[in-house]
Amino acid sequence: MTAAKTRGIGFTSQRTRDRMVERLREKGVRDEVVLAAMGGVPRHLFVDEALASRAYEDTALPIGFEQTISQPFVVAFMISTLRQGKDSLGKVLEIGTGCGYQAAVLAQLAKEVYSIERISGLLDRARANLRPLRIGNLRLTHGDGSDGLVTAAPFDSIISAAAAAELPPALKSQLAVGGRLIAPIGVRDQALLLVERTATGFNEQWLDAVRFVPLRAGKQ
Repeated sequence: MTAAKTRGIGFTSQRTRDRMVERLREKGVRDEVVLAAMGGVPRHLFVDEALASRAYEDTALPIGFEQTISQPFVVAFMISTLRQGKDSLGKVLEIGTGCGYQAAVLAQLAKEVYSIERISGLLDRARANLRPLRIGNLRLTHGDGSDGLVTAAPFDSIISAAAAAELPPALKSQLAVGGRLIAPIGVRDQALLLVERTATGFNEQWLDAVRFVPLRAGKQ
């Protein structure tokens, strides 16, 4: 892939990315480190060429397999929430690799990122999307996100890109003491749930209403 395609031109240029970042700032995202990471990842590489001109709109877009690339504001908000009061996300577990975009953003802000995707064809697409960026601290895995990734646990940060009816117990158990987890929860009505693990238990806080694809069990 050429450097020009990675950088983008016209509707996919750095100037267009900068406008996306400014819109996120106007909508209330205040973490400049997260905003810089969002501006540095070429979102147009993670969508079909036919949608490249819309890559920096603040909207979710289809990526095949009945999945979507999340709205930039939601990505920025969730990551900013995990980062509050921290210099780094530490070791991260992402549930739902999708096209790889959020994993690429997370990798700019974490020591290590482990990302699980249940759909093998989508995981192959994510690997192809990420390859030009040569990200060294990102590991992709084919598996059931509901089970987490016990072989790499515990995690300082866990983020889910799909909504479960209830938070899978495995994810809470794999959260390190002092760590944070954020996930959309619900079926018809969904909201973000923030979980913090303390030395004595878990603190939970409900945040904004959202709309995500459902978290499905198994792998294919």
